Amino acid sequence: MMQPATKQLYSIEDFRRRVAGNSCDVDHLGYGDHRWNPGHPRLHEMHGAKLRDAAVLVPVVDRPGEATVILTKRNEALRNHSGQVAFPGGRIDSTDASAEDAAMREADEEIGLQPHEVEIIARMPDYVSGSGYRIAPVIGIVRPGFVLTINHDEVETVFEVPLGFLMDPTNHTQNSREWNGLEWAFFDMPYGGQRIWGVTAGIIRSIYERYYA
Repeated sequence: MMQPATKQLYSIEDFRRRVAGNSCDVDHLGYGDHRWNPGHPRLHEMHGAKLRDAAVLVPVVDRPGEATVILTKRNEALRNHSGQVAFPGGRIDSTDASAEDAAMREADEEIGLQPHEVEIIARMPDYVSGSGYRIAPVIGIVRPGFVLTINHDEVETVFEVPLGFLMDPTNHTQNSREWNGLEWAFFDMPYGGQRIWGVTAGIIRSIYERYYA
């Protein structure tokens, strides 16, 4: 059983204090798949190429005692990243005023999370993926009482993971797989029958390093 002190560590109040006390340069590109794959040929191919801009919402739910994080599992029928666990998010459109607006638009379209239910508190430095995306992780606190409406064309299911589990480095397993004939390293965080890995796990690891390490 989790002790009261541990619950307090992962409360929404503690999380808010950590984030507020650690502002960052959002244009800094220190985070990304290159950190786990230094010198990988795939990254050399990306050098000088135009990165595609995207944004994700990191929705941290204000639950009593310990906060949780909303994650989605993408529809198996999707062409890209089918069946993978992800934050709500997608490409930044020309009509989006900001990365924050793009993240909230995608969260509304994918799972019905409304802007008035989310308080945006921070934006992490951009995370560069090995697939050529520059992803802006937008951190928001979700107020209790929300009701989600899942767009099943894009999302198979939605689930919550305790913040304490995600911010515990013992749950961050480094793994690898073959990609175009070469090994590609990534973090892996299985939870409750769901596999959190790849870019999503990389962003979670970056949040841990910035606010909890």
